[in-house]
Amino acid sequence: MRRIVRLVIILSVLAGVAAPASLAAERMWVGFHDDPSFRWVTNRQELVAGSAQNNASIIRLLVQWNLAAKTRPANAADPFDPAYELDDVDEAVRSAQENDQEVILTISGTPRWANGGKNPNVMPTRVGDFTSFSRAIGSRYSGRFMGYPFVRFWSIWNEPNLQLFLSPQFDSRGRSVAPANYAKLAAAGYAGLKAGNPQAQIAIGETSARGSDKATGLRPTHSPGRFAELVAKANPRLKFDAWSHHPYPSVPNLPPSQVVKWPNVSLASLPKFEESLKTLFKRKSVPIWITEYGHQTRPEDSLGIPYSQQAAYIQQSISIAAGFPFVNMFIWFVYQDDQGQPWDSGIYTRSGAPKGTSPARFTASARPLDARNGLALVRAGTLTPLLNVYTRRYCANDTSGTPIGMTWRVFKAGRLINVGQQTAPLRIDCSIAARVTVKGGVAKGISYTVTFAMNDRSGVIVNRRITLRGT
Repeated sequence: MRRIVRLVIILSVLAGVAAPASLAAERMWVGFHDDPSFRWVTNRQELVAGSAQNNASIIRLLVQWNLAAKTRPANAADPFDPAYELDDVDEAVRSAQENDQEVILTISGTPRWANGGKNPNVMPTRVGDFTSFSRAIGSRYSGRFMGYPFVRFWSIWNEPNLQLFLSPQFDSRGRSVAPANYAKLAAAGYAGLKAGNPQAQIAIGETSARGSDKATGLRPTHSPGRFAELVAKANPRLKFDAWSHHPYPSVPNLPPSQVVKWPNVSLASLPKFEESLKTLFKRKSVPIWITEYGHQTRPEDSLGIPYSQQAAYIQQSISIAAGFPFVNMFIWFVYQDDQGQPWDSGIYTRSGAPKGTSPARFTASARPLDARNGLALVRAGTLTPLLNVYTRRYCANDTSGTPIGMTWRVFKAGRLINVGQQTAPLRIDCSIAARVTVKGGVAKGISYTVTFAMNDRSGVIVNRRITLRGT
């Protein structure tokens, strides 16, 4: 039966349409990775706000350990050690929060003081130094410190299956070493982040879409499938909440439905990758986060595609990702082209002009998948289900524990069946717990819509819509 389900998914991808709704991810965090636009240009706050207007519910930022800690901290586990330079990250995370967005931070890159004066892609001499940094940055964005927002999503290293980002991939005798080294980095980063922020959700992997699995050549690399296999072999009990991956097409103008030879992994290969990860790590499920994907455009890049084609590929790639129930994040790289960013896959040009209908296609594709409007599965017969409601915007002005007022309404088949009012304290992770009443109890197999109209003491209004389903 499992093989039949996988076949249905793959055939749906090859046809360029989403899988059947029963097999689809009904909610997914959708957003952008764009450090120049969100951290360094003069109008960066405007661009973060613009991404939110394009229905981005999340932004990804790459935090380079080697740049954040150019000199050795006196107390590396202290989130506010004077050696840490994180002002630009602080500002970007605050901007995202002000625009009701989540953030995923990817930590990567070794400082010279931590690896004997080598390049950032070389392992630290002591992985404990990476644990300390991870703990510090996890604490800084744990929600415990005024003015430093809670960060929910994290990932460890960037494309460690490539020599460019983790060296060496193979030793002088041609033996694979990068996967085992990465397993150590992942374990160290996970331990540090969880120590600093117990509610953090942490992905490992961040794998590039392809590799040669050969020690020869100018840039020795591992394929993502083989890399994951060797990581699991090095540490089969490795702790993580998701595997992150970058399923770019092998050539920029190829469609999102491109099929590649395993163990390389494209969008169409994700079902096989999911099954492999479950087997390798002996888990019933492994969520996959797509933390980079995009198509460059021309005339900005000679190998790019026309604006109209990019718009179509945006819609198709998000649809394919949403067709897999195990994919719950999709990050487009990048938001706006920038002269400091060689990848011209933004949905806006360097001048800020829209690339045809690409922004509109992104907005329309992201809207129905908004993970802030959650899906709750509730046992049949429950009269007063307790629902978790995302209220990120309130953390921009209100402290943990601040009462949030709300009016909730329960609809069944479009008909209002219950309405109520209450207050609930804002939690440290920028959510609230709301208990609603379902007349007659939740019925098995029936879907309900619960709407929330919320407000705080400052009069800030946030609306949410949760689908409640009886099981």
